[in-house]
Amino acid sequence: MTKTDEALGFAAEFDTPVGYMARIRAYYLALGYDNPYRWAHYASVPFTALAKPLNRSRIALVTTAAPYQPGKGDQGPGATYNASAKFYAVYSGDSAGDPDLRISHVGYDRLHTTAEDINSYLPLVQLRAAATRGRIGSVAQHFHGAPTNRSQVTTIEQDCPDILARIREDQADAAIIVAN
Repeated sequence: MTKTDEALGFAAEFDTPVGYMARIRAYYLALGYDNPYRWAHYASVPFTALAKPLNRSRIALVTTAAPYQPGKGDQGPGATYNASAKFYAVYSGDSAGDPDLRISHVGYDRLHTTAEDINSYLPLVQLRAAATRGRIGSVAQHFHGAPTNRSQVTTIEQDCPDILARIREDQADAAIIVAN
């Protein structure tokens, strides 16, 4: 790295993003799908400013983590991909509790990371701490699980409206989405 690169704050040459999109397209083709995965992305994304300051806002949490399902194989930290642990309907849980959620049903880089830290996919402890410190007003009564069933149509037409209705029922002002 040159001094100019360092002065400009450039990352080292080896510091590049993981090529996960190409890997996932190849993975879908290897699974036998007749076309590569097409990522949903929009030309513009609507933005709505908070109606009140964050320190007075109720925040909901949405995760793609799955409730632990005994009898559905290894779902613990370091488990290989486990499609049987998937879930296909939105669920909600008590934000005051410490649920047993896992991520063996999603594809992530198991070579360079593990699922040992639940806070990486369900940061309820940090959210509650932020409320205690006054960074946010409060945590919504429920957190919500978003299925990862690979159907953009189902996600857009069924799961998202369901999650939004649940968030509104809890009178949350904003939501943090933790996709894994």
